[in-house]
Order: sequence, then C-alpha cells, then structure tokens
Amino acid sequence: MTYEHPSASISIDAPIETVWRVMIETEAYAEWNPFVVRVETAQPAAVGNPIVLHVAWAGGSRSRSPERITALEPPVVGDDGVAAARMAYVYEGWPARLGLVRGVRHQRLSQRPHGPTVYETVEEFSGPLVRLAGPERVADGFRRHAHGLKKRAEADTGECRLNH
Repeated sequence: MTYEHPSASISIDAPIETVWRVMIETEAYAEWNPFVVRVETAQPAAVGNPIVLHVAWAGGSRSRSPERITALEPPVVGDDGVAAARMAYVYEGWPARLGLVRGVRHQRLSQRPHGPTVYETVEEFSGPLVRLAGPERVADGFRRHAHGLKKRAEADTGECRLNH
C-alpha cells in the first residue's frame, strides 16, 4: 500500500535564527506547541541524545514517543545566499525495535535574503505496520506544530523589535 509521508510546511515572518532558537528550546514546547506538549532530553539538545516526545493527538489522547536525535545543524548561509538549518530524530519505540514501524522525522528551515523563514517537516515512515502509526493523525499534528512554531517565532520577533 502506498501513502504520502506525513508532512507540513509554513512560512514564518521571523529570522531563521529566531525560528531555530524556538525549535531547539525543547523545555519551552509546552508554552507554544499543541502537538508535542512536553519533551524529555538533556539540555542543550545534542546529536546522539535520547529524546522522549509527549504527543497530544487531535482527539485528546496522548502518547510517548522515544526518539534519538540524529541531526542538529544550526543556520548556515550557503554560497547561494540562502540560510538553512535542520533537526532530525529517529523513532526508537518497540515497534521500531521489532522492525514493524520505523520513522525518521526531518525538520528543515530555509530563508532567502530578506524573505520569510520556511519551515518544513516530514516523517519518513517504513515497515509493515505503518498504517497503524496513523500517518494522517501525524500529519495533523505536524500542521498544529507548524502553526504553533509560527505564532511563537513571530511573537518572539515582535518582542525583540519592541525591546530595541
């Protein structure tokens, strides 16, 4: 059976550095993130660290998702003038250990000069029981996460402007 990997994207009117800071300050997720309402990981976050995501599904149920951070690439401006950053983690729950459902979540930021920051996220699922992982509900969570990130980063940018 084929399906689309759960994904979401949004344009954020904030500098890439602001959006990145909000993304990696995982201890503050409960303040703005309606999908990942709590995160357990060592601070500061680092590649190789375990990370447990406490997820709130749209229907009201909650679950824990044990992951491991595989990429933390802060914003860097490329030769083309586009700034880019990336965070990724791999699912390590029992379905992954049994080879039934594997998942890697990528979160990418990009910003052209003087443009908005574009946030994109996708979960690359594989395995025989992917349908049971609920790709549609994950996509819904990603959309809620993206909107929360936008609201928080834009508010933080506005506060910075007021304080200068």
